[in-house]
Amino acid sequence: MSSENKARTATAREVQIESGTATLEGELRLPADATGLVLFAHGSGSSRHSPRNQYVARVIREAGVGTLLFDLLTREEESIDIHTRHLRFDIGLLARRLIDATNWIMSKQDYRDVRIGYFGSSTGGGAALVAAAELGDQIGAVVSRGGRPDLAGEALRHVKSPTLLIVGGYDEPVIEMNEEAMALLRSEKE
Repeated sequence: MSSENKARTATAREVQIESGTATLEGELRLPADATGLVLFAHGSGSSRHSPRNQYVARVIREAGVGTLLFDLLTREEESIDIHTRHLRFDIGLLARRLIDATNWIMSKQDYRDVRIGYFGSSTGGGAALVAAAELGDQIGAVVSRGGRPDLAGEALRHVKSPTLLIVGGYDEPVIEMNEEAMALLRSEKE
């Protein structure tokens, strides 16, 4: 089966994930014989429906890896955050929700043995690293694209997962933040 066919034939289902008092909405897609599952932690101003996230998820599925794109904030919280911009920087809240989504996946019999990875962007990159630090060896890898790993703070020293930080070549402030965060990481990193 070609990689494009794998992505197209991935079993898709809408899911709801409980996290504290919040119900998070998402889309789980698993190609047949998936070798892993990547949970997306998108950042501020983005959603599971964004064309960029959808494109990256499709490429990941073409490689035979499943994806879970879900919103870290509820619709009501998004409405509030548009005006306050507080929740998008609440890395503890975002990380807790990513951990809850990970635990939800791992509680399902069908997915119990699938390796888990994180793909975070913007503030979601910081949340992914905090979650990876807490979950330790349960997380196979973390990728942060244009992320804010600096927001993970001291948790960076406890990340065990191999970590890849990707930043645009002209994004000087974010490059500097990523370099500072990289210096704190003790895991395999690039």
